[in-house]
Amino acid sequence: MSERKLFGTNGIRGLVNVELTPEMAIKVGCAIGTFFGRKNLLVGHDARTSGSMLSKAVISGLTATGCHVFFAGMAPTPALQFAVKNHKMDGGVIITASHNPPEYNGIKVIWSDGIETSHEQEVEIENIYFDNKIVYAEWDKLGTVQDQPGINDEYVRAIKKHVNLQKIAEKHYHVVVDAANSVGGLTGPQLLRELGCKVTSINANIDGTFPGRMPEPRPENLTDLSATVKAIGADIGVAFDGDADRSIFVDQNGTIYMGDKTFAIVIKQFLAKNPGAKIVTPVSSSTLIKDTVEAYKGELIWTKVGSVTVSQKMKELDAKLGGEENGGIFYGPHQAVRDGAMTTALLLDTMAQTGLKLSALVAEQPQYFIEKGKIDCPDEKKEVLLQKLLEQVKGENISTIDGVKIWFSDGSAILIRPSGTEPVFRLYAEAKNQEKALKLVKDYSSRLEKTLKTL
Repeated sequence: MSERKLFGTNGIRGLVNVELTPEMAIKVGCAIGTFFGRKNLLVGHDARTSGSMLSKAVISGLTATGCHVFFAGMAPTPALQFAVKNHKMDGGVIITASHNPPEYNGIKVIWSDGIETSHEQEVEIENIYFDNKIVYAEWDKLGTVQDQPGINDEYVRAIKKHVNLQKIAEKHYHVVVDAANSVGGLTGPQLLRELGCKVTSINANIDGTFPGRMPEPRPENLTDLSATVKAIGADIGVAFDGDADRSIFVDQNGTIYMGDKTFAIVIKQFLAKNPGAKIVTPVSSSTLIKDTVEAYKGELIWTKVGSVTVSQKMKELDAKLGGEENGGIFYGPHQAVRDGAMTTALLLDTMAQTGLKLSALVAEQPQYFIEKGKIDCPDEKKEVLLQKLLEQVKGENISTIDGVKIWFSDGSAILIRPSGTEPVFRLYAEAKNQEKALKLVKDYSSRLEKTLKTL
């Protein structure tokens, strides 16, 4: 954690008992409590071994500043976000490190609408924390703590309102759920059974050491899911990340699809019912998203990378759909946040309404190959390197919303951006064939390295 910074792109994150200690969590709780000012706040956590410890520490800080805490216990992040909105709380705090390995944990702050607080509000909390502007309550005005049971059931009921239950039930889909030994297992299988699906679960027992696989649903972590779907002849497989706000899907052949492919399926179905609607996505998304939105007459809104930015942009524009290539889909009619279970229901809804398998829905799309790369770059040189790159690509078809994205006439593109969390520049290239995508990463990596040497 740097001198004046607590929040990264997605909440506060750190190694448990190294960067993120109980003492720090108490102080963060006090800063959040001071920011809200004696309000009603919901608190919950994911399955990490440190979840209970850090929740108690944050609750201590919140009650010390006079906030009344409603403790929901263990739940997916989107279920906790829905509960904040549904129970008309003033806000919430979620203890989660999402897709990070088990030795990490984190703290997310939620506003009354269930959406994470804006970066401006995060700065306010940081200022209270670093400038010791904490306002403690008097001994007889301390906050109270009470349990808030049943939020996972409420969340499942809410999702079901947004899909055609009868159509999905008629299909008797067989779905394999890989819950990453975390909170996705508390709601995903239940939702699917209530949608009339047959469910087979793997990595379903809650275990904060994540023995089944790491919580990031990347293809290399999903070989068991892929093999299980094929072995038992299931229709589809879904893998959640550690806090179940993202979902990655596997078709009946065991093929794993990155999130942009499933997002494009949801966009197509959504725009058929909502022509002209705004679709919000980070500039890191595939050209496939641009193609799909244009083909089905929607309006594409690019943002900086980060789920908080997507949610805040949807809120600002009252947009009803957003998504990221990592498997995060934001379905506004339910809530403008990433939601793995909602995404699963939407995908099954599309399969049921079209009568097509996931593989057939993906086969209809224009195909792009994506390659990624990175080069080391000290933090203090990032800004200068970015300026130099901008001078070099003047006159090209570019976007500078977040780093530099260049679109080429043959449909290929590359995004080059400084990482917000590490001393590196990341490169994301895509093209109609793999060789071109690899070449873009190679060419621009060497170009950046050469320029860096001159600085």
